[in-house]
Amino acid sequence: MAGETSQGANSAHIIRSEVWSSQLKEIFQEELIEPSKYVTWLTDFPDGTTFTIPTVGAASVSNYVEDTAIVYTALDKGEFQFTINKYIHSATYITKKQRQDSYVSAVLEAGFIPKQARAIAEFLEANVFALQSGQTLSDPNDVNGANHRFVASGTNEVITVSDFAYADFALTQANAPQGQRIAIVHPSVEFELSTLTNLVNVSNNPRWEGIIADKLGTGLKFVKNVYGFDTFVSKFLATGITETITGAAGAKTAGAGAANLFFSAESDALPFIGAWRQMPEVESQYNQNFQREEYVTTARFGTALYRPENLVVVISDTDQVSPG
Repeated sequence: MAGETSQGANSAHIIRSEVWSSQLKEIFQEELIEPSKYVTWLTDFPDGTTFTIPTVGAASVSNYVEDTAIVYTALDKGEFQFTINKYIHSATYITKKQRQDSYVSAVLEAGFIPKQARAIAEFLEANVFALQSGQTLSDPNDVNGANHRFVASGTNEVITVSDFAYADFALTQANAPQGQRIAIVHPSVEFELSTLTNLVNVSNNPRWEGIIADKLGTGLKFVKNVYGFDTFVSKFLATGITETITGAAGAKTAGAGAANLFFSAESDALPFIGAWRQMPEVESQYNQNFQREEYVTTARFGTALYRPENLVVVISDTDQVSPG
């Protein structure tokens, strides 16, 4: 007597050894800060590729001697230029045969444009944060007696809270607005601050007790304001920076560090400037020669460091994170 069992001689013909899901597994992606809000976007740049902005300095004061001629002095003048220098694209296609043969082709194709938009947003975020290189590299970039580029003061070049305090001092010395001060730091900075003994020991610092229960950051933002800075975490900061900077604390060398940014986000003092020649634009067409549907997103823009006096860069080591 015979029946149907999974061990039967012909069972392999009616049992699928592998079943494919109609759901696609997406990779995790970093949260974006969307740094466009820290860029002054020009609207009066109708054509061409180079934009020039005249700059005017402050008036000067001279001693006056009674019954002598007044000394007249002209204001310092200069110019600032930047160019539309980024012409980027993100593109992909799907062939007619793939559309016909793949059971997930519709789901796959529906994701093309959102993924291209995401790729361009990531490029823009990294591009804006990389503008820190507009400072003079391996130099303290002194403004009114304060360093605007320095290596983190902690052991092995990790950031400490005193670096936040000095960044605040440097911005104040440069007359940067006191309001809306922002810090954008590498994830390793959150780790270093979260594990500082004087913060973890909440018996001496009870106002920080929430970092033990909820951690220092929620999403991209720290739950606590650090020396006046609203602090955000980003994985799109410039990294791999190696510089020796001789400044207020003497000479220090950073090895493959991250450029953490500190600035005021007041609307009339933003550190970065930019202009779109072409906002991200999506085009699609069927290419009969290759028998495929093509999707392309293109964009043109330019950005630059506009107010270096409103930017402090602290270079910190990123490889000191360890479990104990």
